[in-house]
Amino acid sequence: MKINFRTIIYPTLASLILTFGSSCQKDFLNQVPDDRLSLEEVFNRRKLSEEWLAGTYNFIRDEGHRTNNSPWDVLSDDNDVSQRNAAFQVNLGNWNASSNYWNFWDHYYKGIRTATTFINNIDGNEEILQEREGAALIKKRKGEARFLRAFFYAELLKQYGPFIIIGDSEIAPDLPLTDPSMQLARSSYDECVDYIINELNLAEAELDVEHYANGDAVLENDMGRASKILCRSIKSRVLLYAASPLNNGNQDYASVANKDGKLLFNATNDVNKWKAAADAAKSVINYAESSGKLGLYRKNKGNGEIDPFLSYRDLFLDSWNLEWIMGRNNNSLTNYQRSCTPRLAGGYASMGPTQQLVDSYRMANGESPITSYNSTGAPNINTSSGYSESGFSNFQAPGATRSKNTFNMYVNREPRFYATIIYSGSDWINTTSSLGVREIQLYYTGESGKGGSHDYSETGYLFRKNISPTYHPTQNSVARPHVMMRYAEILLNYVEALNESDPNNPDVLKYLNQIRERGGIPALSSGLSQADMRKQIRTERRIELTMEHLRYFDTRRWKIAEQTDAGPMYGMNAEGGTSNTDLTFFKRTKFENRVFRKSYYYFPIPQTEVQRNPNLIQNPGW
Repeated sequence: MKINFRTIIYPTLASLILTFGSSCQKDFLNQVPDDRLSLEEVFNRRKLSEEWLAGTYNFIRDEGHRTNNSPWDVLSDDNDVSQRNAAFQVNLGNWNASSNYWNFWDHYYKGIRTATTFINNIDGNEEILQEREGAALIKKRKGEARFLRAFFYAELLKQYGPFIIIGDSEIAPDLPLTDPSMQLARSSYDECVDYIINELNLAEAELDVEHYANGDAVLENDMGRASKILCRSIKSRVLLYAASPLNNGNQDYASVANKDGKLLFNATNDVNKWKAAADAAKSVINYAESSGKLGLYRKNKGNGEIDPFLSYRDLFLDSWNLEWIMGRNNNSLTNYQRSCTPRLAGGYASMGPTQQLVDSYRMANGESPITSYNSTGAPNINTSSGYSESGFSNFQAPGATRSKNTFNMYVNREPRFYATIIYSGSDWINTTSSLGVREIQLYYTGESGKGGSHDYSETGYLFRKNISPTYHPTQNSVARPHVMMRYAEILLNYVEALNESDPNNPDVLKYLNQIRERGGIPALSSGLSQADMRKQIRTERRIELTMEHLRYFDTRRWKIAEQTDAGPMYGMNAEGGTSNTDLTFFKRTKFENRVFRKSYYYFPIPQTEVQRNPNLIQNPGW
């Protein structure tokens, strides 16, 4: 059965979510009306059981849309959206525990309950057991449900910190609030991590598929299901976050405790947590290197050399390629693409990279253009990089069809820059429509500028990453899968954890340089200090993984968000310019002052949940 992550729990099954835990309804369920099914009937039929599991997969949130469904990109220092929505309010500090923004606490606990019901009831499925490999299929499906439950807990952990562990209990949703099952306290952060890792280990043992690799005809219809490698990959992410400064030796959380005095965070730094994270990532790398079914996606030029621009651009467009570990077939990528599309092509032109992100991209020679900023926000330029912020040059960017006059800030940058950033004066990527080759105008009077609509980029940039060159919102909107986790993240997890636990290990350079090579920049040489290597790894992570919902969590787990996510945010001058050679536009300009308080490192648990459960303590500062 192909998992497309649709909501496919039929109304008869959906109604069970509200009734399956109540023993007092047993007699009622024995007299099943035509439009309702008992749990026993659901889990004695293969089709209905498979639909229940597919509905559990559906609790994996759709991260294609960058504001409504997943706010992490628009709340990071990489991005801005022009709409005055919840993300705008949060970035300005106008929210509290009662705002109920992106309440995924309730969502994931519903998913956890649905997965637990499947785990507890699938073993005796009569129809499946009649099949020759029925017992093996039940074991595999049970492993999938166990993975999903662990994944939902992991998502809670990264957003809210320590959570309530339910275990294998099926708590009826209609229990009175005074019932002890409704008044459980949060477990400690380390207990939560241990629980997730143990569940992922159990799931991995129950799954018989190593990895769903593209081109494997037997598994082609199962792309998106849990696998052993997906279990290991999520372990890598969970353990990396657990080892990071926010959760490992954080003195700010030393006194955070439940009402009975139980401490929720370990304030003592433990370097062994970094080692555990490195080992988890390395197990995925070992599989990739031994199987050949997982690795960095590469496209070659005609001479056999890597084409870094096409490799990076197309790894998101070539569905279920060598690099994909986790993806979602049904998604809202069309909304994201339209937000990034200029108005000339029927888009909203409303989602823009910040100047801080633009500055992070290296030059083609591998040098960083900006070394630091002064007190006014002006950059200190690395003179050896060849970077300039004055004048224009005739330049043909990678992937472009023509050479043209280009502001020098955007000349000779690394290939991933041109696969990610749309700057004023660049060409729109879709040249196959009736528009032909069209120059993007983001200055004030331009076709996508502020002077023409409320839909415009406040930063003077748009995103190009993960947008198909054939996309046109008013002519076609072909659906395609969305990658949610890929091999490059595993390599970056590994080198970061290894640099913290064993900084002289040659693997740090080896695997970091694999990313750089695919990205089209020179390899780093040995001899960097641990601190300098840490800086290189963090920069590489920001560039490689931007707009993949990770930067928001990275700045928080590193405990640097008070510097990166607060204060003035910059872009080009959206209030000025009448052409793509008008220097009034090409000027660093503050578009927003953002607020980040210490309490923001973790989301507030929704206030309604805290009020319902007297033993559920709120996160610090809320």
